[in-house]
Amino acid sequence: MNVIDALNARFTVRDFGPEPVDSATILKILDAATRAPSSGNSQPWELFVAGGDALNRLRKGYEERFTAEKPGSPDLPAPQRWPPTLQKRIEETKSARLEFMGIKHDDASRHAMLKRAHQFFGAKTVVYLCLDRTLTAWSIFDMGLLAQSVMLAAQHYGVDSTVAAILVSYPDLIRAELEIPEDLLILIGIALGHCEPHHPSNQYRSSRRPLQDVARLKGLS
Repeated sequence: MNVIDALNARFTVRDFGPEPVDSATILKILDAATRAPSSGNSQPWELFVAGGDALNRLRKGYEERFTAEKPGSPDLPAPQRWPPTLQKRIEETKSARLEFMGIKHDDASRHAMLKRAHQFFGAKTVVYLCLDRTLTAWSIFDMGLLAQSVMLAAQHYGVDSTVAAILVSYPDLIRAELEIPEDLLILIGIALGHCEPHHPSNQYRSSRRPLQDVARLKGLS
């Protein structure tokens, strides 16, 4: 698969099938992804991968906290507010996805969808991207490059993915299970697996802004 095909094929999977991704493929994905560029070749990333019993224990812990309605407390706090244009886009995307799936904001189906998210969407593997707490947004930018590289490499090997803040909602559970040192910030998680193509949540595709609204070209022939 070439890069353009991988970019077009990638989407956020919200329901994974039961087939696991073997460790050899996971290592190939990560080996390719760590070719991502970084400031001064600092390579600030530390990767922790959970699968099998370790991930099942995390899944159970997440489910228990979801049932108890305990709010998440990620190491990197979510934005308190978005610029109005971005907030509108977020709300429109959420509404369009729920409408596509026939889910209302207050019905049992939405609760089930949120519960599935706290079950890591059924993924058999989650990669946690971590970095030293003392680093700045410069290095967080590098981590974004790594995250995209993980997902594109996964596409190359026929593996689907989900990058989601909800995967790191309870960093204390992750830290304890995977023995992640306190001096590392658990930045984001990427679930890997094989999507259930017929599940409604995997059939929706979000829109993208028209390129003419995003890119400003000057001085090009």
